Amino acid sequence: MVKILYRRVLLKSLLLLFAGLAWYNGASAQSFSDRMSGHMGRKVRLGFKLDPGASVMRPQETGVDRNSGKFYFSYGVLADFLLDASGNYAIASGLQISHMGSVLKYAVGKGLSRFNSAPSEYDLRLQYVEVPFTLKLKTATAGGVDIYGQFGGFAGFPVRARANVISGTQKFDKENVLREITPINAGMIIGAGVEYPLTETLTGVVGFTFQNGFVDVTRNAKWNDGKVNVNNFVLRLGVYF
Repeated sequence: MVKILYRRVLLKSLLLLFAGLAWYNGASAQSFSDRMSGHMGRKVRLGFKLDPGASVMRPQETGVDRNSGKFYFSYGVLADFLLDASGNYAIASGLQISHMGSVLKYAVGKGLSRFNSAPSEYDLRLQYVEVPFTLKLKTATAGGVDIYGQFGGFAGFPVRARANVISGTQKFDKENVLREITPINAGMIIGAGVEYPLTETLTGVVGFTFQNGFVDVTRNAKWNDGKVNVNNFVLRLGVYF
């Protein structure tokens, strides 16, 4: 069921991307980013990205173990605010919807009070609205391909949290645990990749990103599980218009 859901999300996102490309082909030669720059009085590049990857939650206290990670998927808007005329330095930001989680196993007395009378397994599925904020450095090669690296942080806000729970011999599906999730997540982003021209005004992006969460995702007062942070290993696929 989870795989089917993610396939549907991926299909819808790809359709949105193809629709955007079709709109671009029918638009004027001046890029959308250039028009926005004129209105904003500064140079900005805008784009769209789809990021598949892997998500793992890291328990750091005995009595809590990770059985497996989850498929990570993120989609959203890219926004590079250029700091120089050549475009080699930029503040990279944007807005994205991210899906992540893990399967965690809790000993007796650990986890949510309504399930902790027996050893329990939680299949956690989390959805966040995230805002990255990184310094992006880029250099050009002789072949016309740009290589970039970026470092910075992010802030995320949970908008959906569900858990399939097996407690002893009982099974509970699609439990709403949003109130038991810390209302803000933050951490570090480090990444690198390449940008390559597709047309005069369309640029493709391929890269890898590591997202390291610093915040205890599960509220300790609710879960009694110490610190549990989430790390994401991401493949960046995107285009700038």
